Amino acid sequence: MSQNPLEGLLGGAGGFDLGGLLEQAQQMQQSMEEAQQRLAETEVEGTAGGGAVAVTINGIGELLGVRIQPGVVDGTDAESLGDLSDLLVAAFRDAKSAADQAAAHALGPLAGGLGGGMGGGLPGLPGA
Repeated sequence: MSQNPLEGLLGGAGGFDLGGLLEQAQQMQQSMEEAQQRLAETEVEGTAGGGAVAVTINGIGELLGVRIQPGVVDGTDAESLGDLSDLLVAAFRDAKSAADQAAAHALGPLAGGLGGGMGGGLPGLPGA
């Protein structure tokens, strides 16, 4: 048995099996599309201020909802509005971090394990 990693792509006469390569590429594309669809349907929540503010986003980072507990902001107080802005940003970052982790988990094997937060495989790269 040969130890050539490309053996499955070579034809019987030593030629390159382009059809096999195209089939593998199509399967990989379909798997990627399915993973992206699952991410679009995944909802994650981020909170800030001990739950005073919560945002919900999907796995691809689209904002789906915002929830603010009563009493968090006084509509006439500029300082409390500034605090609310900070809480919204913090809650979104919390949710985005969870969405990024979900994406890394779902797409990591499909991304080839090249690091960059996608379930790495090369030494010295993030996620390795």
